[in-house]
Amino acid sequence: MRWWTGLALAAALTGVAQAQVGGNLAKYPPVDLRIDITTGPEGKPVLAPQRLDMTTGEYYRLTFSSDGKGKDKQGNPLARRVELNEFLANIHLRILTISGIEVHLQGMSFRAIELDEKGEASFTFTPIRPGDYQVYVGPNPFGLGHPPGEQGVQNDPKVAFATIHVE
Repeated sequence: MRWWTGLALAAALTGVAQAQVGGNLAKYPPVDLRIDITTGPEGKPVLAPQRLDMTTGEYYRLTFSSDGKGKDKQGNPLARRVELNEFLANIHLRILTISGIEVHLQGMSFRAIELDEKGEASFTFTPIRPGDYQVYVGPNPFGLGHPPGEQGVQNDPKVAFATIHVE
């Protein structure tokens, strides 16, 4: 083997080693992050903060809280549906917690979190792939007359977005 072939191979292997996540992917305690969902003047959800920054391989707990003040056109409580499908596909889930009840997921996934009333839901995870991921908060598609199980951004003025950036 020529010396430059060995050097190229060593450089390639070093690059691969730097791209891998190592260590304990669920090292306690998790870094606590949150997105608060409040209701704006015309009933539109307001997310704060609108951007979260994370690092692959770190252990996080993300909490969503809702003020429960959203109303539909008839004045009924509006379910705030939180969807972050691309993000969920690029993390290792550990625990989903709603009203103090912990569901240990061990890598399984969920599609959405709905906050119908004032309250919080959180989950712990480790990001495994860098990128920018959209967080969508809006009405439940079923509540807008769409078929059960539909997901994704709805054509409704009462939606809001945040970004999760993973390095």
